[in-house]
Amino acid sequence: MTSRRRHLFFVPLIVLLSTLLGGVFGPGLTGVSAASPQEQDEIQASVRSFSRLYAVVEQNFAEPLDPDKAVYNGAIPGMLRTLDPHSSFFDPRYFQLLREEQKGHYYGVGMKVGPRNNKTIVIEVFAGAPAYKSGLRPGDVIIEVNGKSTEGLNTTEVADLLKGPRGTAAVVRIMRLGHEQPLVFNIIRDEISRKSVPDAYWVRPGIAYMHIQQFNETTSREVDENLVTLGEDGIKGLILDLRGNPGGLLNEGVAVADRFLRKGQTIVSHRGRASAEKPYVARHGNGGRDYPIVVLVNRQSASAAEIVAGALQDHDRGWILGDNTFGKGLVQTVYPLSENTGLALTTAKYYTPSGRLIQRDYSSRSFFDYYYRKNTDTKNPLDAKMTDSGRTVYGGGGIAPDEKFVPPRLNRFQVELYKNYAFFNFTSKYLGTRDVKVTTDWEPGQSVMAEFRQFLIDESVSFNDVEFAQNEAWVKSQVKREMYASALSIDAANRIAIESDPAVEKAVQSLPKARALLETAKKLIAQRSAK
Repeated sequence: MTSRRRHLFFVPLIVLLSTLLGGVFGPGLTGVSAASPQEQDEIQASVRSFSRLYAVVEQNFAEPLDPDKAVYNGAIPGMLRTLDPHSSFFDPRYFQLLREEQKGHYYGVGMKVGPRNNKTIVIEVFAGAPAYKSGLRPGDVIIEVNGKSTEGLNTTEVADLLKGPRGTAAVVRIMRLGHEQPLVFNIIRDEISRKSVPDAYWVRPGIAYMHIQQFNETTSREVDENLVTLGEDGIKGLILDLRGNPGGLLNEGVAVADRFLRKGQTIVSHRGRASAEKPYVARHGNGGRDYPIVVLVNRQSASAAEIVAGALQDHDRGWILGDNTFGKGLVQTVYPLSENTGLALTTAKYYTPSGRLIQRDYSSRSFFDYYYRKNTDTKNPLDAKMTDSGRTVYGGGGIAPDEKFVPPRLNRFQVELYKNYAFFNFTSKYLGTRDVKVTTDWEPGQSVMAEFRQFLIDESVSFNDVEFAQNEAWVKSQVKREMYASALSIDAANRIAIESDPAVEKAVQSLPKARALLETAKKLIAQRSAK
């Protein structure tokens, strides 16, 4: 997605592994074991064998043994890796992060930090948060928090220093381009709420755009609030953007799908070894509002996002546009454990309304290949099902779009600029060396473009005059977006990106197909009912 390219080279692996839990229950409670008496005896024997082995290692290893490292980082993750790619153990820190993700809020200063040249810099400041009100900006280099130097600390450790109870102070010392001496900010921590659904808006008269970034405890409420604010009765078509959505809470995915389906329609079902099949149906329904929907997806759309896309596709309620989704059809139950740790254990598989299992095969490949697959166009020909109108859909490879759309690839010049963080660095320098007011009607004029071009030369970025001229309109839009992100908010910047997003433009063009699909399904269902 265009709006995500700003952080294209900032995606740490832990984000991928943690957020692909989507479709989780939680917290879970220990229930009756599904193991037979013989299996329970074998389990107990294995536990005793491990205890003896651990004792031998603890007594005879050349160095003192760190129990946390041996158990939390070794034994437990090693066991879980033999099961599936999504069962995960969370130490106290990452279990806390998981809960923050699910709740959609935490306590701190309200900004995103990341690594750059062995320093920790501010990547994004959340609009309205304490850091935003204090005047921190993207590009600021954090050198000290509450008297503790950040030298030698990783990004996670710096982020932990910035968090704390509401009402406490975080004294942050930073270096900023254009200032020879450090700047000091005394920031009072507060509750930081992070929307999972940024403000929806009109991209064309009567055509609304709404992006769901993940599914946490507030997502369905935010969807409702956005539709009310827009005035849902005035919607003639909706672009529902699920690109890059890694999933989240299963019940929130169900609630969002409920919002667009007819009352009583099946949304998803799941079953596992220790649990009977459980279907989820639309309890409230769309209230007769059946405007056409185009659902944007890509290979990072996973789990709860796939539940929504699969439900709308199987009921012919939405036209799916983009790339094959991730293909995660496993449900995790989160079990809180002792010492503030947690276990996310795969306990069931989920099935779309037509009965297909969209989980990709992971038994014959490494977890690395599973997560970073090159070929997204996969399916299980033995898992062929039918939508309400009789269209054939397949399991085993995520949700295959009704219409394939792959965004245009970046050219050499564009890749070079992203690789060198050209827009981010230029904006940090531009705003840091002058007192400029960026408003919602700001546009990069010729003087700004000339300064940006000189900046590229000064930074030894490889380009020529022809490349710059051919990409001038694209460069202007990227400079404008980065200025909005730094001086206004990331949501304002993303809106600029959406205005020129080719996938969104294609989605608008595809709305008649969504309308035709909806009408065809209605007629076929009516004909069947009349027989």
